[in-house]
Amino acid sequence: MSSPQEKSSSRDALRARNLRTGLILLTVVAVFFIGVMIKTKLMGM
Repeated sequence: MSSPQEKSSSRDALRARNLRTGLILLTVVAVFFIGVMIKTKLMGM
């Protein structure tokens, strides 16, 4: 059986991975949005 400490550390590791994935996705969305805004401003659409 796993001890409560092992469950806590695996939960913390999962939370850290989820946070990292979320930040990566947020960065991708932000770069895409900024790119669209720059394109719109340069093209005058």
